[in-house]
Amino acid sequence: MNQMTQANPTALASIPTSYTRLIAQELGMHAGNLPELLRGTHLTVEQLLDEATRLTAQQQIQVIENALRLSEDDRLGLRIGKRLTPAAHGPMGYLASSSPNLLAAIEAFQAFLPTRVSFVRLDLSQSHGQLIIRCNIDAEMSPEASRFMAEICALAMLSCAEFIIGRPAHEFQTCFMHPDPGPDAGYADHIPGKYSFSGDELLVRAPMELCRIPNVSANHESYALAREQCEAILANLSGEPDSCRRQIETMMLSFPIGTLTEEDAAAALFISKRTLSRRLKQEGVGFRQIRDEILARQARSYLRDGRLSVEAIATLLNYHDSASFRRAFKRWSGMTPDRYRQVGDL
Repeated sequence: MNQMTQANPTALASIPTSYTRLIAQELGMHAGNLPELLRGTHLTVEQLLDEATRLTAQQQIQVIENALRLSEDDRLGLRIGKRLTPAAHGPMGYLASSSPNLLAAIEAFQAFLPTRVSFVRLDLSQSHGQLIIRCNIDAEMSPEASRFMAEICALAMLSCAEFIIGRPAHEFQTCFMHPDPGPDAGYADHIPGKYSFSGDELLVRAPMELCRIPNVSANHESYALAREQCEAILANLSGEPDSCRRQIETMMLSFPIGTLTEEDAAAALFISKRTLSRRLKQEGVGFRQIRDEILARQARSYLRDGRLSVEAIATLLNYHDSASFRRAFKRWSGMTPDRYRQVGDL
């Protein structure tokens, strides 16, 4: 990964707020002190909590600079990087996690990373049986922020590899450009395999045989369909855009279906679970009701589509077995999935 410090700024706002909210959560921030994290970005707390808001490269870098100042912890990049599992990257993460192997997953990151973080690009090459992943960071920032970005880029790749192969990627070699921060920096606790510092490029090397190990979770057709259906539902959500219900619906469709908990949703909005429950009650709805409506809508859409079996739909909706899904669907719709597939919406 090659790290550039030459200016290549872009005014395009394309970076989701989810990364900034993740930083705020790691810092243990609450709604009242979020303006400190947003200082110099011209963003409001309301905009940060709006799933539709996008940041420019300059705004995201300013958030990182602010976070480093507020945390006074030179391990912050490693802490954030550990949280950047494939699920943290939205549709790009879905595609990567359902790829047939690690090589395809990394190629998905290469293709779609500009849609998530506009100032980072990946270049891939092969040499002597190794895949070389170079990271180009095309923006000006402080040395501290550059180190932060290097750490989260490396850990995002390592996290993806661990998800695909089912264990830490000890065979990876990570080369950083910044000087060795010393043994207390925590690299040994966070980075499997070998790593080095003061290099000419920011890069990761991975054996090609490791990159071709089949992904046991691969199901590209099903997950691509799931993402397609989620985006279709997201585009047609009902309710006021700034309502609490709409925020929860949008959040649910940004996570693997059925996995978002009420505690996680409250934390993402920087409020307590009790406050979230109260706000939803004021709108005449509850968290479980919203979740069931989303699941029911997804289930009916899959059944009408006809490409997936009932068992596959149960898996996509995060049910442990098809019997549990069948019971839930009958509760939602008053009929079994097989019957619904025959008669549709009456």
